[in-house]
Amino acid sequence: MFLPDSLKDKVILVTGGGTGLGRSMTERFLELGAKVAITSRRKEMLESVAAELTAKYGGEVFTTGVDVRDPEAVSRMISEVWAHYGRIDVLLNNAAGNFISPTERLSHRAVDAVLGIVLHGTFYCTLEIGKRWIEAGIHGTVLNIATTYAATGSGYVVPSATAKAGVVAMTKSLAAEWGKYKIRLNAIAPGPFPTEGAWSRLMPSKELEHLFERQIPLRRMGEHIELANLASYLVSDYSSFVTGSVFTIDGGESAWTGGEFNVLDEVTPAQWDMLEAMRKKG
Repeated sequence: MFLPDSLKDKVILVTGGGTGLGRSMTERFLELGAKVAITSRRKEMLESVAAELTAKYGGEVFTTGVDVRDPEAVSRMISEVWAHYGRIDVLLNNAAGNFISPTERLSHRAVDAVLGIVLHGTFYCTLEIGKRWIEAGIHGTVLNIATTYAATGSGYVVPSATAKAGVVAMTKSLAAEWGKYKIRLNAIAPGPFPTEGAWSRLMPSKELEHLFERQIPLRRMGEHIELANLASYLVSDYSSFVTGSVFTIDGGESAWTGGEFNVLDEVTPAQWDMLEAMRKKG
């Protein structure tokens, strides 16, 4: 579906771009002709990843370390990327932190850690680059990685749900405010997509993983390329009239959990026969 040069010469900045979904999206962007900058707190890891990706896909990957919770560090990071490429066309806010826990067991430091990366970090990066785009007259694009439970809330990941809900609100708010500058903002709300790092914190056992699969109508987890393809479309010029939207990609999970009677999926054919016979008897 995608032309090989769909993202030709676009400069895309990916926070948290060295691992997990960030790396997968970076790989797809390179395949489609983009120039990419990836950031993380682990500078040594980034350099290793950049070498691997350029050897495999060609193109160019610029690396710079940053803690997105530090607004001054964010400003320096964006300046470095801008100086290297001469501009930035797309910001992908992917850096995140999350873990499962009963909320009453959390310390304020645990809450601050998640909100600092997910909400503050996303806002700092967006605000810093938005100011530069407006001043330079660049029609930039921001893509934020949210989550399905940003709209509904969810127990056991309350800091993440709170932070991601804020990210969604920021996405829609700035899409309305910055549209006059031809700056687009959208978000992707992924369901379960296994990653080596986050998955170990969120799905510590196969039994728990199978429990989650049962509430996905397609009965499987997401594949990274599926998310990467959606992201590629949303940062490309093919989506130039799309802004202020949140795109769910979860195999139908949110549709299933949103329906009170979807638990009837567990009813066997024999039980349905019995229920039908009872209904016909009045």
